[in-house]
Amino acid sequence: MPEVRFPGTAFCPVEVPADDELSFHLDAENSPILFGCRTGICATCLSDVVDGEVPPADQDELEILELHAPDQPRARLACQLKLRGPVALRHLGGSA
Repeated sequence: MPEVRFPGTAFCPVEVPADDELSFHLDAENSPILFGCRTGICATCLSDVVDGEVPPADQDELEILELHAPDQPRARLACQLKLRGPVALRHLGGSA
């Protein structure tokens, strides 16, 4: 199972099933990443991929990223991520 780390926080790494959406497994108790809409339009879960590889964003996610993180090439919406390997994420988004 891929491991999600949150560098610079007190949160412990979380293992998630491969290819499951992160929003199914991360919550306020185990992650600094918050989720609002969970559909990729609110950017509450906007995160920087500090380390690791993630699948490419689809066109809808790219449009949201252009609005909310135009100068951050490693930014992603955590609700849209389906991991296949370990990753380190730093939360960039606002609160739900």
